Amino acid sequence: MKKKVIKFFSIASFFLITVGAVAQTSKEKKADKSFDYYEYVNAIEIYEKIINKGYKSVNTLTKLADAYYFKGELKTAHKWYEELFIFAEQEGHKLPSEYYYRYAQTLRSIEDYKKADEYVSRFAELEKSDSRGILFEEKKDTYLKEINAMIQRYDLKVLPINSVYSDYGSSILGDQLVFASARETEHGGRVHKWTNEAFTTLYSTVISKDGSFSEPEPLDKFGNAKVNVASAIFTKDGKTMYFTSNNFKKKKKVHNEDYYILLKLYKSTLDEDGVWTEAVELPFNSDNFNTAHPALSPDERWLYFASDRSGTLGESDIYRVFIEEDGSYGTPENLGARINTEGRETFPFISKDNYLYFSSDGRPGLGGLDVYMAKLNVDNTFGKVVSVGAPINSPSDDFAFYINDKNRKGFISSNREGGVGSDDIYFFQVVDCKQQIEGKVFNTSTKEPIANATVVLYDNAYKELATITTDAKGYYLTEALDCNYKFRLKASADKFLTAEVSTVLGREFNVSKKVDIGLDPIVEKIEKDDDLFKKLKLDPIYFDFDKATIRPDAAVELAKVVEVLNMYPKLKIDVRSHTDSRGNDAYNMKLSDRRAKSTIGWMVKQGIEEDRIKGKGYGESQLVNKCANKVPCTIKEHQENRRSEFIILNIE
Repeated sequence: MKKKVIKFFSIASFFLITVGAVAQTSKEKKADKSFDYYEYVNAIEIYEKIINKGYKSVNTLTKLADAYYFKGELKTAHKWYEELFIFAEQEGHKLPSEYYYRYAQTLRSIEDYKKADEYVSRFAELEKSDSRGILFEEKKDTYLKEINAMIQRYDLKVLPINSVYSDYGSSILGDQLVFASARETEHGGRVHKWTNEAFTTLYSTVISKDGSFSEPEPLDKFGNAKVNVASAIFTKDGKTMYFTSNNFKKKKKVHNEDYYILLKLYKSTLDEDGVWTEAVELPFNSDNFNTAHPALSPDERWLYFASDRSGTLGESDIYRVFIEEDGSYGTPENLGARINTEGRETFPFISKDNYLYFSSDGRPGLGGLDVYMAKLNVDNTFGKVVSVGAPINSPSDDFAFYINDKNRKGFISSNREGGVGSDDIYFFQVVDCKQQIEGKVFNTSTKEPIANATVVLYDNAYKELATITTDAKGYYLTEALDCNYKFRLKASADKFLTAEVSTVLGREFNVSKKVDIGLDPIVEKIEKDDDLFKKLKLDPIYFDFDKATIRPDAAVELAKVVEVLNMYPKLKIDVRSHTDSRGNDAYNMKLSDRRAKSTIGWMVKQGIEEDRIKGKGYGESQLVNKCANKVPCTIKEHQENRRSEFIILNIE
């Protein structure tokens, strides 16, 4: 993407990296002056003429590569960074560590990830406290696989409204898509010396019900903007607009003391005639730093934005400010190292389901700016940051993410190959990720498959989803299931104990996860006074606190007892429920008795005759260890006393 001021920030330290002092030609000084004033088109032209005439220096190569880098032309920047590293080595010149990171970013743009990773690792060795290196080292073995696992999640296509110039940013106003564009207007002679394109202004296009787009038109009074205007967002009622613009007053550009035109946030409202009022500058702007790219929280109480103000961790960070009831603003707060890095974080967006989306070049990615997301928790903290993945992300700059959670459609801006202009807007549709679970049910003793076994599929809350019967080879296959969820499988068969397993599906599309389930043969030899709990090696029968209802996990274990009762039609058992010594003795006796009776009732509901089961609670009267009242014991020792017994009274 063209890295013009309207999109990103270039703080002074970005350009103050020492590259070595050498005697300069007059042309090189002229190029340096253009470079220092962000006039990259002019600077590039002069630097390349100098180099083509046979003159090279670390300064010339550095700034030529940087100029392409800041313009977002990473592939061309790669060519010059590569030459810079070769030349610096020949001259015995040690480059600043930041150039290892920039070079790695350009290597990613040509998809040379192996070499890019080598240079980020070298950067991490030089800058041990820099979060960009730390995050890379944590994910270096997995980040590409995780990003590409999402490649089928989005159906992506370039919009027909794009021009041969820069078009980017997406916001919805009623049935309109509002975006920024550098396409020619009646001020077609005015160009930005950073990019050699016209200044950006706001356009809108009507989205028809059939998904087509009308011819873009300038948005109200913004068609004649004499400064860059972009990143417009709107309140839900469509009556208030926040947007980014170069610093201006009375429709004229305002320079700071260094003659830079910085970015600020502005607000405009619709008047009674449906016309946007004169824009008002927000109070937390400054002539000393950039503030840009607004985003509103779903409740419209927080305004998020990007800035390079004092306290910023990197080149630009994501901030937020609270909007008071009277419309005034609180103190802006940095989102912190959970979100921000020493790189660029920009273009925030908050979805209605409370996910923060933002672009960053400070995290492991495909190259340039990539889009990341993090859950906004109810306490206003953020969850784990993850890449949105390909194809939303590419080796180029990807930014200005927008999604409608209801229809799962959205827009992304990018300067990737295959577009129409320098930056283009793409439409995407989220595609459901599906997987299947397959496997075999087998005899744990012989390893032979079990035909006609029943496999019941549950979600994590034990809601039954499907019942499947295994084929002659013991094989089963579920229906297509949603990715990234936990499922439970319960398998059963005649003369075998029921078994349950759980599995979590990943994020890969259209794959099957293999889950084999082993069933233990029912114990053939049982005798009077045996405890089926021990014979069947059951897991503990747990109850919720102060409850006697049978939990789903306990039902799996009790089903194994039912199978033995069905196998031996004359077998009778005594259910004995015990507690530990904690709590009141009388209360424990009553609670254990309720649980024993609940256990009996559950088995009767499964078809076992009531006269074959008796039972009662024993409270803490039959402890199996020393843990009586007031005796200090471990949790594990108390657990030994909280038990259920299934004592065989007679078999025949």
